Amino acid sequence: MENNNIAVGLDIGTTKIVAMIGRKNDYGKMEILGIGKSKSLGVHRGVVNNITQTIQSIQQAVQDAETSSGMKISDVVVGIAGQHIRSLQHSDYITRNNSEVVIDEEDIDRLCNQVHKLVMLPGEEIIHVLPQDFKVDGQAEIKEPIGMYGGRLEANFHVVVGQVSSIRNIGRCVKSAGLELSGITLEPLASANAVLSQEEKEAGVALIDIGGGTTDLAIFKDGIIRHTAVIPFGGNVITEDIKEGCSIIEKQAELLKIKFGSAWPGENKDNEIVSIPGLRGREPKEITLKNLSKIIHARVVEIVEQVYLEIKNYGHEEQKKKLIAGIVLTGGGSQLSHLKQLVEYITGMDTRVGYPNEHLAGDSDSETTSPMYATAVGLVMNSLDSKEKSGDIKQEEVIEDHQAPVDVVKDQVDERESHTDTPKDRKRFFDKWAEKFKEFLDNAE
Repeated sequence: MENNNIAVGLDIGTTKIVAMIGRKNDYGKMEILGIGKSKSLGVHRGVVNNITQTIQSIQQAVQDAETSSGMKISDVVVGIAGQHIRSLQHSDYITRNNSEVVIDEEDIDRLCNQVHKLVMLPGEEIIHVLPQDFKVDGQAEIKEPIGMYGGRLEANFHVVVGQVSSIRNIGRCVKSAGLELSGITLEPLASANAVLSQEEKEAGVALIDIGGGTTDLAIFKDGIIRHTAVIPFGGNVITEDIKEGCSIIEKQAELLKIKFGSAWPGENKDNEIVSIPGLRGREPKEITLKNLSKIIHARVVEIVEQVYLEIKNYGHEEQKKKLIAGIVLTGGGSQLSHLKQLVEYITGMDTRVGYPNEHLAGDSDSETTSPMYATAVGLVMNSLDSKEKSGDIKQEEVIEDHQAPVDVVKDQVDERESHTDTPKDRKRFFDKWAEKFKEFLDNAE
């Protein structure tokens, strides 16, 4: 598959694994060429806990996507989430040798590499270093320092950190499934790209992606990512509660939730009853919809309150940090009926459900614009953007441009991994990283 203008996103979720193939059409919108999904068996709360099963699920999803598109998939961009992800704010500065020369990309790369050298807790690795705003010689709130004069360049960074072992396990699964790993992106960032408009990111918005195992949060303000968090609860705990509360099997609980579930208990009449067939010759069970929605409500409130706590931690209550565009819900869990009303009730913020059609071509299949596929669509978009940035050159040539960042990060990784990966793979991988970075700076204007 030498076709350079297509990209493949692989969303390794707790409930499903999705492989999606896409390309940009002549109007710069994204067309989805093929999609494959399989039940995810070896993933718990966003973290791989059974390598063999995960490999099988990935292979099946990829096969489906290949069949539906008639293409061969060789490399993929993978999303990472899970409860081990944390983010922190960090500021750093460099002193430039020659303040007669204007600030250029290299200075910014140097500054970011410095952040990549931050000492993390044992077993953690930096996934993204995202500059927020810059200071030049003490002059604050500069969005784009390139082209300015100055001796001291400072920046505030949003640093996303994850567990090395989890990241490597994902890499291992992808490799064993016979695929190349061409990049890793934080899932909430991917989802945000797929469902948020630029206006919302400017005004201030919180994206809540409710998956099966985790709920991811990404907060934007002034067009820049300000806060990310992963909360280790999702749709599966709701199903689990229904299963326990009604003493039925998981499959039935999941169906009940999807067909009759509601996050708002007030609206069901007392006499609405669902009858569920008993197991092998036992009596059927009768469950009132009121009880069902009470169970769901209790758990959803808990998830929403945790997310709201994170939004408050970011500082939503300060005038300057107010999220004017409110909340956007996406992911499979956002399809629960009356969830929007409940979220508005708890947080007092405007809420909408986000469909990943922001950048999709007009004739896209209604199935692919379901909130369930937000992450997959975002991964493909990110990958297409970074391929475009590199001007569709073969990866090996790209390395020349980004020599500095590639090497610095590569050295750290190579010390740990020299026995597993060939440096070339690592280079390709970080090269993408460096590009994402550039892409980020371009977007920061």
